[in-house]
Amino acid sequence: MARITAKNAQEILKADLQTLVNDAERLLEHSAALAGDQADELRDKIKLSLDKARASLEDTKESLHERGEAAVTAAEDYVQSNPWQSVGIAAGVGFLIGLLATRR
Repeated sequence: MARITAKNAQEILKADLQTLVNDAERLLEHSAALAGDQADELRDKIKLSLDKARASLEDTKESLHERGEAAVTAAEDYVQSNPWQSVGIAAGVGFLIGLLATRR
């Protein structure tokens, strides 16, 4: 699978969903006038658009999952190689949160 960046995946997903919305609007506008083969053809087109949008959503989900796992791994590696710095950073963040929480 080619690596998809989050921004590219978002753009692809947006385009696919826009196509799906356009096809659905066309179906609603012409549903009363269409009969038989025309209605079936439009339904097939909408089904293809929906399938493409679902595939894009799945690719985006997988990409985000991979990036999340990479971030967790990087954080774990940093903490293991710099334990005292990690403790200091956590203490500092906790102190700042405490200050903000007591300010009213």
